[in-house]
Amino acid sequence: MLSIIIPSYKGAKTLEKHLSPFIEYLSNKEIEYEVIVVDDGSNDNGKTEEIAIKNGCKFIGYANNKGKGEAVRQGMKVAKGDFKLYTDVDIPFQYSSIDQFLHYLDFKEFDIVIGDRTLPDSSYLSEIPKSRKLGSLFFTFLVGRFVTSGLNDTQCGIKGFKSNIADDLFSVSTINGFAFDVELLYVALKRNYDIKRLPVRLRNNNETSVSLMRHAPGMLRDILLLKINHISGKYKKQK
Repeated sequence: MLSIIIPSYKGAKTLEKHLSPFIEYLSNKEIEYEVIVVDDGSNDNGKTEEIAIKNGCKFIGYANNKGKGEAVRQGMKVAKGDFKLYTDVDIPFQYSSIDQFLHYLDFKEFDIVIGDRTLPDSSYLSEIPKSRKLGSLFFTFLVGRFVTSGLNDTQCGIKGFKSNIADDLFSVSTINGFAFDVELLYVALKRNYDIKRLPVRLRNNNETSVSLMRHAPGMLRDILLLKINHISGKYKKQK
């Protein structure tokens, strides 16, 4: 069974546009699946919940905005699948990525599979505005150089895990901001988990909610925090 977590913050309009065709794609596959929509404190008068229920998805919501990391964490807690995957509310990459991720998690038995927009067969960086490209490349260089050596793209919006691996990583993760992906991969590398990078192809080019100028200080703070957490033993495996 496959669990797919979709975090959303003030994303009802985007979700309404993209969720239905995605569910239709999944329903035509020979797999058992669940989609879990997590509303990260949007306060949209139940609009996100309405869209999720209408499309046969599970729904989680809470009052206060806590960050994407917490939204994904809450989704992972209730996910029942043998494999657990999360992606962005606009479901930005080709649906066939799901098949590729499952292939490498199941038949190839990798612990973690991540999208990598820098791989040669990806169609991402050439499709986005220059400002977004520069911001993405800057953060990728910074993190790859000092935190997750060998992983060129920590922020790609699609990642998949074997169930037990997801349970382990999310049981010790603490970061709620946009750098929560970095924390997950940092701990995974420390655990020596097998990580497969796959190219991804852009399906749509919606505006991102991430601004380099606005979010860079918080990202840098979180990177420092994960180093402190590691030294203090917060990433030790939970019994």
